[in-house]
Amino acid sequence: MSWVLLRGLTREARHWGGFAAQLATQLSPSNVTALDLPGNGEFYQQPSPTSVSAIAEFARQQLLAQNIKSPYQLLAMSLGGMVATNWAQRYPQEVSRLVLINTSMRPFSSITERLRPGNLHELALLAARWSDGDYAESTIHRLTCHLKSQQSEDLAQWRQIRKSAPVSSANALRQLLAAARFSCANAAPDCPVLVLSSSADQLVNPVCSTQLAQAWQAAHSSHPWAGHDLPHDDGPWVCEQVAGWLASQ
Repeated sequence: MSWVLLRGLTREARHWGGFAAQLATQLSPSNVTALDLPGNGEFYQQPSPTSVSAIAEFARQQLLAQNIKSPYQLLAMSLGGMVATNWAQRYPQEVSRLVLINTSMRPFSSITERLRPGNLHELALLAARWSDGDYAESTIHRLTCHLKSQQSEDLAQWRQIRKSAPVSSANALRQLLAAARFSCANAAPDCPVLVLSSSADQLVNPVCSTQLAQAWQAAHSSHPWAGHDLPHDDGPWVCEQVAGWLASQ
């Protein structure tokens, strides 16, 4: 079975950095495929759907086009976690495992938990200056990453990604609308679920992950210092959590 990786708002497959290779090594032998969501990456010129279910359908079609057969093991963060959850709930026969990282969704979390109010001013400035790549990528890094030792390298790579596949401000807003509107089914997916969160996430309140895990009686591990982009800050820890969870099943 393949592992499929889904990123979050305005991010694409290349933003996983070295994580996909880390996961493949940790879980060897394992195939790992990182998908781009519509409006991002190779599909940056396409309009982003304003519903999570439409984004999930797009992702499913990618795998079919690549002849990657289900069942899939989905590892996803943030908006990608909403997409993965919708996928698993609507097509239970296609998803065998679900790993959700720093995601949030109704009905388990409120709007002020899903997006910390203290960031609204900075996010408004980010939206206003979206076309300024240096400012935008620096702001995103500050809001989502706590590992600063490779910040210069990260920003150089992220600026290059933005130049080669720029996400439009319209698509960023459409993705935000899809995330804000999303509400999942109350019942847990049929497959095993692992929830991973960052205690120091300054973008999304980690209580969102706690409440989700409690509602679904899912396994849950919390990282003590990483930011919202947990795979960036401590990819090896994520891989170890996934490997330990698999071994316990």
